[in-house]
Amino acid sequence: MPRFQCVPIAAATVTRFRDSGIDDRGNAVIAMHSAAGPCRNCLCNATSDQPLLLGSYDLPAPRGIYWTPSPVFVHADDCPRFARPDAIAPIIRGRLVSVRSYDAAGMCLYDLGEVCDGDAVEGPLFRALDDSRTRIVNVHTARPGCLLCAVVRSGAELLSSP
Repeated sequence: MPRFQCVPIAAATVTRFRDSGIDDRGNAVIAMHSAAGPCRNCLCNATSDQPLLLGSYDLPAPRGIYWTPSPVFVHADDCPRFARPDAIAPIIRGRLVSVRSYDAAGMCLYDLGEVCDGDAVEGPLFRALDDSRTRIVNVHTARPGCLLCAVVRSGAELLSSP
């Protein structure tokens, strides 16, 4: 098994969503009440009694042709930032996910991409991380396509550009 880290969205983005109410595209974040969703800071699923903020997030990688923003939820209130090495983020489990691998030039490695049940993500994820071409893996929800989290090899940096 490769050593890896599931990476939440940028801490500065979470703070800005909460403090200023402005997302990465300049939109006002939307306060969501009684809606469960996956928090991109603690990487846990919120319950319907936990208020969430919804905003657009500019993914730091890949940049270039495959770059895209993504709608994301974060808890409206403080939550602990996910930082467990070699642990699959809880928000990946229990949903259909898309595993997307990118190389150092930000190009999608189509042969490593896979849609799978989040409870069986280890196979596709570890296959991508074991491939020397992979620089970053983004795990998205398979149906709406929203980013859940980035995954990098342990010790690798999540940079804003390749």
